[in-house]
Amino acid sequence: MDLATLWYLTIGTLVVATAMTLWERQAHAQRSAELGIWAAAYGVFTLGCFLAMYRNVLPGIAGPALTNVVMVLGYAMVLQGVLALDGKGLRLTLLAGFLVLLGLAWFVGGTGMGSAFWNHLGALPIAVICALTALALFRSSAAKGLRSRPLAIVVFACHSLTYAARAFVVPAVVPHYGDGILTIVARITMYEAVLFTVAMPMSLIALVREEERAQLLAHARTDFLTGLYNRQGFFELGPERLRSQWRSGSHTLLACDLDHFKAINDTYGHDAGDQVLILFAHVASEAAGPEAMAARLGGEEFAILLPGRGPEEAHEMGQSIARRFAEAAARSDGLAIAATVSIGLAESQTGNADLSALLAAADRALYKAKLLGRNRIEIAEPMAAAAAA
Repeated sequence: MDLATLWYLTIGTLVVATAMTLWERQAHAQRSAELGIWAAAYGVFTLGCFLAMYRNVLPGIAGPALTNVVMVLGYAMVLQGVLALDGKGLRLTLLAGFLVLLGLAWFVGGTGMGSAFWNHLGALPIAVICALTALALFRSSAAKGLRSRPLAIVVFACHSLTYAARAFVVPAVVPHYGDGILTIVARITMYEAVLFTVAMPMSLIALVREEERAQLLAHARTDFLTGLYNRQGFFELGPERLRSQWRSGSHTLLACDLDHFKAINDTYGHDAGDQVLILFAHVASEAAGPEAMAARLGGEEFAILLPGRGPEEAHEMGQSIARRFAEAAARSDGLAIAATVSIGLAESQTGNADLSALLAAADRALYKAKLLGRNRIEIAEPMAAAAAA
């Protein structure tokens, strides 16, 4: 393909990217601002491509200078959209000042060495901005854990390296091979540009889609009232927690059931009952710590999975939860309700613990705690010993 065809192909992919991004914007209200910025950036790139094709129509250095400034603006807008994923952004005054300085540099230094500016120096701001975009994606907390993030980082990093090579490597090669090498470099740059204008919008849209899917999945696994995992989340993610701690040897689980919860609802009302549930969830999460996995399994039933923790530590934690919950519920400046909890503790002495079996053993201990008067913690027979028997 000749260069003109490659320019038109790049423009075509940018037009498609703009339309595709605007279409996606309608389906992702949470990221409509970011998608709007990226769509506008693709429009700026399209304008820059037209200017590049007809840059010689304008007098002197004006055509290449205007083209480079417009292109750099497009890359800066893409970076702005990536930063916006985490609530950050470029200072518009600094960006405007940088673009003005870039334009002045063209008219001051490029007047006598326009070829060097177009082929080499003009590539440097693009290389820097793309490198910053890749870095922003790498540091992004919003994109953390998304499968498409490494792809997006590679796309921008490779584009940055391409333009860095134009700025630093090509000037060293030209004296050895002559100016004819610049035509080859131009073709390579345009081929890479076509690939970039396809991969960039696809990877950024994939980020938004995966983020929304992850949020929907998290909502599906979360109990609306307490903010803990629900039964679905507990049984889907619990085995992963156990597998990640399989070298620890033993695992423990606390099965918790609030005592006489129906009586609390009947006496104080369902709003007060909800507050009791929320209070217990807060106390249990705080006492168990971030390494534990607390879940509301339904109604007033809770489970706290403690991967890698022994029965002594789990028993002490269960006692602490029961004590702190009763004290917090009874405080006159709080709920002023006599609420207690019964707890069953089960231990698996094998690294490959079965979550359902562990919960069943804890439930048996919980049932025993209720029979013995409630407001207490009972320990089930270790699962390994029970299986041997």
